[in-house]
This record gives sequence, C-alpha cells and structure tokens, in this order.
Amino acid sequence: MFRFGLPDALWGLLLVPVYGILVWLGGRRRESLLAAFGDSHLVRSLRDTVKVGARRWKEVLALVSLGLLAAALARPQFGTRVETVTREGQDVMVVLDVSRSMLAEDLQPNRLNRAKIEVGRLIQRLRGDRVGLVAFAGDAFVQSPLTTDYGAAMMFLNAMEPDLIEVQGTDLAHGLAVALEGLEETPPGNRIIVAVTDGEDHEGGLAPAMEQAAEAGVVIHTVGVGSPEGVPLPDFARDGSRRGFRRDDDGSVITTRLDETALQDIALRTGGRYYRLGTPGDGLAELVDMIEGGGRELEARQVTQFEEQYQIFLGLALFLLIVEALIPTRRSKARMVGTEEMA
Repeated sequence: MFRFGLPDALWGLLLVPVYGILVWLGGRRRESLLAAFGDSHLVRSLRDTVKVGARRWKEVLALVSLGLLAAALARPQFGTRVETVTREGQDVMVVLDVSRSMLAEDLQPNRLNRAKIEVGRLIQRLRGDRVGLVAFAGDAFVQSPLTTDYGAAMMFLNAMEPDLIEVQGTDLAHGLAVALEGLEETPPGNRIIVAVTDGEDHEGGLAPAMEQAAEAGVVIHTVGVGSPEGVPLPDFARDGSRRGFRRDDDGSVITTRLDETALQDIALRTGGRYYRLGTPGDGLAELVDMIEGGGRELEARQVTQFEEQYQIFLGLALFLLIVEALIPTRRSKARMVGTEEMA
C-alpha cells in the first residue's frame, strides 16, 4: 500500500511546470539577444562554444530533481509493519470546586486560583496518564473528558470560574458522581479521583457516593483548600469590582472555613489520602509522585505503521543534481582550436 504522510506538500509539484516555463522563457530571451547582434563572427563563435544538448540535459535533470524533492517533502510511505502499542498510566478525574466560597482570600490570590495553579502543575507533570476535569458547585458537569492532551486540559482548567454554574452551593456528592461516570470505561485499579474543595458540603449525600466509589475500585484523594479558622466571603459586583463582604439576611458577615474532617473521611474510606494547600501544605507534589508511581497497563492495541520512503526520492534528487552540476556546457579549448583550423 502506498500513501503520502504529508500530501499537502505535493502542491510543491506545481513548481516543476513553473520552473520549466521560466527556463523556456530564458532560452527565448537569450536567443533574441543573440539575434540582435546579427550573423556576425562573434555570435557564431559564442554559439560554437555552447553544447546545446548538454544544456538541455541539465535543464531536464534540474526539473526532475525539483519534482523528486517535492515528492520527498510529501513523505511517501509504502511497506507496512504491525506493532503492538501499549498505554501505561492511570485515569485521573479532577473534581474542582467552583462555588463562590472558593473566592475566599485566605490563600493568595484566592482559594480557586490557588487550586487552579496546583492542579495545573499536576497536569503538567503527568506522563501518559489521562486527565479529566469536573466542575461543581450546586450542580456538576464534565468540563473536560479524559485526555492525554494536557494543553487542552490546561485551557479548560483556566476557564473554570464560579459563573460556569448557575446553581450555586456546594454539592460535592454530585461532583463525585459525575467523575465516577467518567471513569466507567477505565479498568479497575487505574481509577483515581482528585477532589479539590474547601470541604463545605451544603447538600449532603456523601455516604452513597463514597460507597459507590469503593465498590467501583476508585481511589479518591482529597485536597483541602483554605484555612480551618474561617474567613469572610468577598462580595463582587457584576462588573467584577470588589464591594466588601457578603452578608446574610441579618446583616452578619458570612464566613467560610475549610472542613478537613469531611475530606479526611472521604479519602480514608476510599483508600486515598488527604492533602492540604497552603500553610503547612506544600502543594500536590507528593500526590503527583504517587500517581506516577502507580501506573499500570491500561490498553494494548495493534497499529499498522507505514515505512517512510522519502529518503529514496531525496537520494535520487541529490544524485541528479550532482550529475547536473558535473555536465559541462562549454566545449574544450582544444576542440575549439581544431574546429577553427578545419574551417
């Protein structure tokens, strides 16, 4: 079977007729300039020094070389081999809290942005593992399905903000359920959920979610964002400007705090570990090391690989160019003298 790996490069073959036309026009121009001198002895002498046939051969070789170079750029491929390709690693669903409580500023610049920075570092350190993103507040949805395209995952991560979800609140159980659905096709033993949140669960229902994760063999690592002491919740206008702190119906300032107990319980009951961002935490470096060290073969499939044959075309083009350079277009001086004596 024959194919081109880069077929768009075949447009370069259009240079062959263009070059041919330029060569023909150049020859016509040269003849017209010589004709302007008339049939003088000088013109006859100049014509006698040129090997017309050799010049034509050089032009043909240059044209063929140009075509071969364009074909080589298109990466011709023929001949196949079957290879078994395996993918090792784990599937990681990151469940990120984007509720308004994540705008608290007990971490700099705030909880959500600090969490996104750390999750971004996690994604950038993965090698072969697939990563997906789930955004949750009062509702939850898949922001990015499982992928090894870490650049795309980073783009989706940067777009995760509280205004993504109209229903506010903190329904961590729903976020975990959505992540579990995203891991259904992953072989058991390679399923990981990383829940990044301040732990304030306003909806309940965590017990069934943890039971479902344990039955499915999904390990849930939890990452606490914020401080357990509690801080005021910032209030922002529609244009994004800061206008103080949010207050309840009684006029009291609303505070938000990290609930480490709930997050530690989730991790313990699913075989995971709890991590905390901020002092005294040190980011997610330890979690990344654990993910990297636990990868197993996820899939194996046979792939037909085509053999690259561009080197044949490239070699022929270079050979013809060398031959073209070695062909002389001028007669030797000795032959010219002999010709003049015969005349």
